[in-house]
Amino acid sequence: MKKLLITIVAFVFLANTSMKADEGMWIPLLINKNIAEMQELGLKLTAEDIYNVNNSSIKDAITIFGRGCTGEIISPEGLLLTNHHCGYGSIQKVSTPEANYLDDGFWAMNKNEEIPVKGLTVQFLQYMKNASEKVLHGVNPKMTADERAEIIRKNSKHIEDHAIKDTDYNARVVSFFGGNEYYLFVYETFKDIRLVGTPPESIGKFGADTDNWMWPRHTGDFSMFRVYTAPDGSPAKYSEENVPLKSKHYLPINIAGVEKDDFAMIMGYPGGTDRFLSSFGVDLAINTSNPTVVDIREVKLAKMREGMDADDAVRLQYASKFAGTANYWKYFIGQTKGLKRLKVKEKKQKEEAEFQNWIDQNPKAKMKYGEALVLIGDAYDVKGQYDLANVYFREAVYRGAEILGYAYRFSKLSKLMNDKESSDSLIDVNIARLKAGVDGHFKNYNELIDRNLFAAMMEMYHSNVPLDQQPAYILKMDKKFKGDYNKYADYMYDKSIFANKQKVDEFLAAPNKKKLAKDPAMVAVKAFFNSYRAMQGNLKEANEKLTKGHRLYIAGLREMNPEKNYAPDANFTMRLTYGTVQDYFPADAVHYEYFTTMDGIMQKEDPSNWEFKVPAKLKELYNAGDFGQYGEDGVMKVCFLTTHDITGGNSGSPVINGNGELIGLAFDGNWEAMSGDIAFEPELQRTINVDIRYVMFIVDKFAGATNLIDEMTLVTERPTTTVVEIEETDPPVLEEVVE
Repeated sequence: MKKLLITIVAFVFLANTSMKADEGMWIPLLINKNIAEMQELGLKLTAEDIYNVNNSSIKDAITIFGRGCTGEIISPEGLLLTNHHCGYGSIQKVSTPEANYLDDGFWAMNKNEEIPVKGLTVQFLQYMKNASEKVLHGVNPKMTADERAEIIRKNSKHIEDHAIKDTDYNARVVSFFGGNEYYLFVYETFKDIRLVGTPPESIGKFGADTDNWMWPRHTGDFSMFRVYTAPDGSPAKYSEENVPLKSKHYLPINIAGVEKDDFAMIMGYPGGTDRFLSSFGVDLAINTSNPTVVDIREVKLAKMREGMDADDAVRLQYASKFAGTANYWKYFIGQTKGLKRLKVKEKKQKEEAEFQNWIDQNPKAKMKYGEALVLIGDAYDVKGQYDLANVYFREAVYRGAEILGYAYRFSKLSKLMNDKESSDSLIDVNIARLKAGVDGHFKNYNELIDRNLFAAMMEMYHSNVPLDQQPAYILKMDKKFKGDYNKYADYMYDKSIFANKQKVDEFLAAPNKKKLAKDPAMVAVKAFFNSYRAMQGNLKEANEKLTKGHRLYIAGLREMNPEKNYAPDANFTMRLTYGTVQDYFPADAVHYEYFTTMDGIMQKEDPSNWEFKVPAKLKELYNAGDFGQYGEDGVMKVCFLTTHDITGGNSGSPVINGNGELIGLAFDGNWEAMSGDIAFEPELQRTINVDIRYVMFIVDKFAGATNLIDEMTLVTERPTTTVVEIEETDPPVLEEVVE
């Protein structure tokens, strides 16, 4: 039976409560520092309801999904919700041309139909703690960078080992505030994760690259999985004997809708921000790093698209790769525009001038932090000389044609086979590991696309990287083939054992160290990596200066502004951000409403463009106004905006109301605030969320997966606003009636 939880709450908003975007990805362990402000905005929970080690709390429903997203548990039986684009690679992995779940969607009508996804994991945070004192024990200001790093490494390893002793947990000690603080995070990892449901790409990725990062948005960006355990509840690899996870905590689903000014919070795993980046770093991003990434990825996308357009099977193979490349291609375009338009470099320069003025007037501060900006400036003078080559190595070589990255995986085997002291058993183990990975690598590989990509990447590399920073190898190849990179690619793919599966299988059946050492892909990748390592050697001193200068600058800023509650940069650890549901004004005379509806889907429909196709059944439901209990006054809302501070990694994070109930799913930021990872802009910063009612509508009415609806706890009443006269010092009033 479907469970219905009806909650009535008297909301108390204190006078003059500010409904602005709130900067900060806060550490849940320390959320007590923010709880009063959150309660003023509408939170009805305590800090312990959000993060608690000894009792169930919201943190127990929040997971690391895969290697770079967030997911949340929404039922007592381990049902997990995340974004469609987070599940995209897994959906593609279990799809075939005959059962194309990306195109057609998939819904398990019972648990026996759920599909195991090999290699997919989900991690739950067990606890976090401040480990700064122990990590920094033995560190002193007179140490070299290497000495400091070695002590921190040893101390961190000892802390991690101690934390997981006699358990199946895994642990990480993570740096915060540029290395001024350190926190320990302990996780439990589950390895049997199964696909439960996904809408077709025409819903889950509606608008695709055109609408990416844009508002208004009409994307049903969600997918569903389930976490399985051994019968005793412990993590286990896939087995038919495994059972659904018994959830420590799961989020009830509020289908009553959201309104402007509603309080909301997001918990998840933001991947990385750089809010303390200097003006020197902003300048380098604007003028070198970002435009270079954009130029390279634009060519990569064109080469992939050529092959994908020619063959539907290839389109399925490359769907996830293309999406990942396109996402941050567009991101860096937007970020560069935002940094320029919002004059972020100039704002950073003003902050640095204020910092310099403070230390100049404070002798003690000058002794501690006086070299911070000098170190940063000197570091960027050197880094700027090598930045182009660095970006080209990362984007055009390491993440370029797959033949090079795949050849690099065989480097260890080559070293072992040429080392007289290596045992046959060690070599055999390495060969077995490589054999096990062959099918996985070539499943989503197309030789023609890779060949064309290789030619384009090598030509761009040679044309744009300073000649004195290129490996002699590429200069030799340019001369050998007289600048014809298509001929160079033909030579590479005709001769290399890494060009296709058959050649690799043949080599691994009878490994030959001379053949491996002379393979053109192996020769190339060794040359590029040796050149890169030499470049890193030239940058070592500059990187050490930057690390120290950055650490001192952040420490100095916090001392200069002791009244300010600084949030640390994101680093893929659990964070909480809070704000409200809001509209915004992106430009002069332009206003964006805080929600979108299915009307917009129909207005955007274009049957000739795969990005804007609308499934026939979705149109039928729309035309009939058949929205079930999820519509609002005959309208089906799709997405809404909040003022949250999020970044990559937050994809899939739950948007939670003041009662701890799920109201949406975060999936994007807005175009006008693409500089937000570096500089938060309160008037422009918005998070784009899929409304949980649209998710439920798709699951229930479109897919007919009522088995999943019945498994969840649905809340059918909005918290109501009541006028209550209280003194300013009184706490918010909470009255709860459960039927």
